Order: sequence, then C-alpha cells, then structure tokens
Amino acid sequence: MLSPENHFLPFLLLLLLLHNTTATTATSSLTTLIYKGCANQNFQNPFSSEDLKTLFAALITESSLAHFYKTTYSTVTGLFQCRGDLSLSDCNSCVKTLPGSIQKLCNPDTQAARAHLVGCYMRYEVVGFPQVPSTEMLYKKCGSSRVVDDGPGFDEKLDGAFGLMVKGVSNGKGYFAGGYENVYILGQCEGDLGGGECVNCVKSATDMGRNACRRSVSGHVFLQQCYVSYTYYPDGVPGSGGNVGSVEPGGGVGGVETQTGEVDGGGGRGKNDTQKTVAIVFGGLAGLGLVVALLLVVKSNFRKKKEHYSYGVQVTEECKDKKQGK
Repeated sequence: MLSPENHFLPFLLLLLLLHNTTATTATSSLTTLIYKGCANQNFQNPFSSEDLKTLFAALITESSLAHFYKTTYSTVTGLFQCRGDLSLSDCNSCVKTLPGSIQKLCNPDTQAARAHLVGCYMRYEVVGFPQVPSTEMLYKKCGSSRVVDDGPGFDEKLDGAFGLMVKGVSNGKGYFAGGYENVYILGQCEGDLGGGECVNCVKSATDMGRNACRRSVSGHVFLQQCYVSYTYYPDGVPGSGGNVGSVEPGGGVGGVETQTGEVDGGGGRGKNDTQKTVAIVFGGLAGLGLVVALLLVVKSNFRKKKEHYSYGVQVTEECKDKKQGK
C-alpha cells in the first residue's frame, strides 16, 4: 500500500506543471511587441557598437532593481521602463528580451531605436541625436469596432475615465490603471518626467486618442514620453464589477492591443488582440484558482491518510503545534 508521501508526489508534480505553464503564458504575453521605431542613420563611430552592448548590459542589470533607469555610456545613451504594476522579477525578464528584439527589428548599427512590448520598453540613441518633443505621437491604434447604440453615454464615460487617468498618474508617480464605469484605462509616463509634465503629456495623449479614435471601442496612443490606453466593455470591465475608479492589478495587459508588424509613426495595422489577451490573463487566474483548490483537497486527503498510516498513534494538537513550529 502506498505511503502518504507517494500519494502526494503525483499531485505535487501536477501542481508544479500547472504553475510553470501559467508563469510561461504570463511572461510570453508581456514580451509581445506593440511597435518599434528605427532611425535611418547608422553609426559613424566604430566604437559605438561596443558602447551599445555595454549600455544594454547595464540596463538589463538595473531592471532587477527598478522599473525605470536611464544612463549614458560613452557615445550612446538609453533607458528602459517597465509597466508600473510588474514585479521586479517580471520587469527583468521582460527587459532581457529587448536588446535582442531591437537588433532583430532594426539595423544593429542604427543610431537610434526603440521597441515597446506589452510589459516594458527600451530606447537608445547616440549622444547628440536630434530629440523629438515629449508629446510627439509615435504610434496609435484604434479598435475596428465602434460604439453606435450608446448615445451620449459613451462619450461621457470616456471623458470621466480620462479625467480619472489624469488624476491617477499625478497621484500614482506616473502610472495608473483601473476601471471607470464601462471603460478600462491605463496611462504611464517616462520615469524622469516631472509631475506637471507627466500630466500635460497624458492630457495630450488622451486628446489625441479622443480625436483619432472617435467612437472606437478601444484606443492606444504612444507619445515620446508617455502612453495611454482605453478599452470600452459594454457589459462592464472584466473583474472590476463596474465600480468607479476600481483598480485592476495587471489589467494593463488586457488594455493593450498588440502589433507585430512594422509600424511607422502614427500608423497602425493588425488584428484587435485585446479580448485574446484578456482571455490569457483571466485564464491564468482561473488556472491559479484551480491549483489552490487542488492543493486544499490534497492537503485534506494527506491528513486523512496520515492518520491511517500512523499505526494507531493519535497525533495530538501539541504534536501538531511542534511540527508547525508554533
């Protein structure tokens, strides 16, 4: 007859398998490409390529310590930023993929480049490369579906959501994600952008999104130093219960439509992936709930079997406390 440990081992292996599958899915969704930008000019200084490698290594190292870091190494300057709700571990995992992604998407010798993934982004340029204003639009995408039967209600909800976002980035150190009525919103500013500058950048992004996307069910606008995203859910924001101002951790993934093709500033192509990404997130949560339930069942079963194989010795509460370190 099997011992309790032998009964527990298959369940433990299943638990580890489910955990690893959920973690892999979450990580892969964070590293999905939204857009890229590549300069046409190439390095003139032969040392710049080596300087870039050193810069990349420094940015990766710092991503395990902070969500934002900007530095200059010799001839090249650059930065990374992770979405405000990510753990440092997820931030580091996301940033690690960026140097390879940038050099595959752009000429490895380009003087300036950036890649924005769902969970993080990185940009670099040679020292002295012409800079664009913080509110310069780099990329936008509007959902193909439109709200046609909601009358003025949609515009009012969107205005309320945008107002909440502006207040949120001001109070949340440059990052905010949450739900307002039927609208999910997300906004983030570059880490070194001051409070007033951040608010102005987000306001510009929301104005551009409102004008560009009109009554689209979703809109995503990325400026040089900030970005905003909204998605309208007729039946209420998933997981928020439709509560005003309710924050949904990790919801930033669900609020971004991804794009893997080449994008030139301001353009947008590709299929709407919002619902699919939401399904990944909530599927992962459902899987985690299943694991927790399974673990409770196994724990209960293990206790019963332990009593059965205790050879008639009754385990007292005092013994249990000692075993649990109480």
